[in-house]
Amino acid sequence: MIKWTKQIISSFGASFLWLICLIYFTQGFRSFVWTAVSYQLKDELKLSPSVSQFVLSVAFFPWSIKPLYGILSDCIPIKGRKRIPYLVIATVLSLVPWLILGLNSIYRNSRWHLMIFLTLQNLGSAMADVVVDAMIAEAVRYERASFAGDLQSLSWSAMAFGGVCGSLLGGYALSSLQIDSIFLLFSLLPTIQLVSCHIVEEKPVDSQVLPNNFMSQDSHANGGNLDEDSPLIKKSISSTKRRKKGKKKTKKSAVNPGKSKILGKSDSLVVKWFHSLKQAIYDLCRTFKQPMILRPMSWFFLAQALIPNLSTVLFYFNTEVLKLEASFLGNVRVVGWLGLMLGTFIYNRHLKYMNLRRVLMFAYIGLCFLTLVQIVLVSRINIAFGVSDKILVLTGTALSDAINQFKFMPFLILSGQLCPPGIEGTLFALFMSINNLGATLGSFVGSVLASMLNIDSGSFDNLLLGISIHTFCHFIPIAFLFLIPKEATGLSA
Repeated sequence: MIKWTKQIISSFGASFLWLICLIYFTQGFRSFVWTAVSYQLKDELKLSPSVSQFVLSVAFFPWSIKPLYGILSDCIPIKGRKRIPYLVIATVLSLVPWLILGLNSIYRNSRWHLMIFLTLQNLGSAMADVVVDAMIAEAVRYERASFAGDLQSLSWSAMAFGGVCGSLLGGYALSSLQIDSIFLLFSLLPTIQLVSCHIVEEKPVDSQVLPNNFMSQDSHANGGNLDEDSPLIKKSISSTKRRKKGKKKTKKSAVNPGKSKILGKSDSLVVKWFHSLKQAIYDLCRTFKQPMILRPMSWFFLAQALIPNLSTVLFYFNTEVLKLEASFLGNVRVVGWLGLMLGTFIYNRHLKYMNLRRVLMFAYIGLCFLTLVQIVLVSRINIAFGVSDKILVLTGTALSDAINQFKFMPFLILSGQLCPPGIEGTLFALFMSINNLGATLGSFVGSVLASMLNIDSGSFDNLLLGISIHTFCHFIPIAFLFLIPKEATGLSA
């Protein structure tokens, strides 16, 4: 262990590893402050469950446009650097909203102001997530490629540790601290992150030489060796040749030799940036339109969007009807993290050889059966049998998070198989954004359903009907499993 630690520090540098672990730890620790946000919406703003879920759905929308951040950092360097400046911007966006909300009660107690600041905060967090993934991909190229798995494991372990700590401390903090104090306390992490950005050196790129074809973050992990058989790369190479050919013709047919000097140096750079962005977006869209990519990603989007998310409604029910304390709900989140880890272990040990269609079908059927726990809680049947509410909530959370991992692991694996060489990073970010967008739409659908059923704070008469609809909707994605490649399994391609 000591030898491995020395090797990885020698390869990447202690400051770089510190920054990576800190960012991922902060991403996991976000549960500490978002528990307080849920209580702010419910107790201070007195919002109904449907309105609270609408506010949170809007606030998390920036996670649905992650490829945009990757394209910007790839194509438009800031002062010759593509990563650290964007990470600084992202960290500032993550930090400032918490400071404002913690110091100003007017913004904190206004629905619209709170939604705007939470959206900005998620914009910064999502951008930081993309940039740090790009930094990891670039760090493991060439002779350090053998450490790729170690660096990813280290980052995911930091995020899981942050999630457990944030979940444990978040509930207890609500019992002893004011919500504004929790916002300010959490802002310490992005503050440390902002300072840490300045201790990592990034080699400047030649801002005058921009890639003619779209190079994603992860393409550097292969040392820049792209597969020229890829349709995207063929298209990029041919377009590059056409541009070079066009430049030669322009030089020959130029009437006024001084005409090319009309544009200033900065104007020429802006034009290059514009064409680079245009080419990147075009190549990304062209690749995504391929049926082998479009069909399975459409399924994962529909599987999220067509199932109404009632998590906020259940949060209101747990706190108002079941009278569950904030500290206990924090422990529930910890159990959820443990269930996620258990699901990952079971999938890698027993399910990765199975057909993905079968795994996904069993996962959604299992989730349907698990909603019976919610039905028992809402109908209060467990009281007649002497079963504690807390036991049912803990058990249901652990099992549902484990089974949810059975449907998320195929998404990760299939995404990796579908990404063509050379654009793995940004296309994978697009896949994640599609999944996040589907989840956001599912939250909107849940908000509309709660509003239609008149489920409100203190009025949960129709919650049982809402859960029944939620359960039935789990069968809809099963009907569209033909969109998943028939031969796909959990083994990497």
